[in-house]
Amino acid sequence: MLYLQLFVEFFKTGLFAVGGGLATLPFLHDIALKYPQWFTTDMLADMIAVSESTPGPMGINMATYAGFHAGSSGGNFFAGLLGGVVATASLILPSIIVIVIVAKMLDKFNESKIVKDVFYGLRPAVAGLIAVATLQVMKVSIFTFEKFEGSGNILDMFNWKSLVLFAAVFILTRFKKIKKIHPVVFILAGAVVGILFQI
Repeated sequence: MLYLQLFVEFFKTGLFAVGGGLATLPFLHDIALKYPQWFTTDMLADMIAVSESTPGPMGINMATYAGFHAGSSGGNFFAGLLGGVVATASLILPSIIVIVIVAKMLDKFNESKIVKDVFYGLRPAVAGLIAVATLQVMKVSIFTFEKFEGSGNILDMFNWKSLVLFAAVFILTRFKKIKKIHPVVFILAGAVVGILFQI
């Protein structure tokens, strides 16, 4: 039953998350709310960090991570491994199906006004999905609304260590010389700062 649920949820994610890895975040957030025993919304920041730090597409890495965590929640490594495989396969399956269909039809409909309009309409929808994903990442990593609700103090709304790190990286990457530095350096530096300051 677990693997069927994983298949259905990640197949839906793969079918509708147009625009790459960040576009999967709203769907993963909904899965976390629906199946908190698989992974929680607080774990999304960790999933993003692991997915961005490892080779491969972010969406697929996140599906593997989430599927493994869901499968191994009972403590069984092999169940987690199978969960990771199921989640990953079901995430990429819609893309394979769509690519095969489009490849067969593209020559015929390449100049179709309807096809061009569909692709033109997808652009703002993808931008919207990525914007929502960005806000959700910020909500998990920079804001601490639960702490604020408990205290009522406006200063408790922010995770100040994370906010300072975000601002520092954002400002540094505005300089041309620093822009040339490979993103892996920023990921490793962020990991070191996170360990040292327990962010």
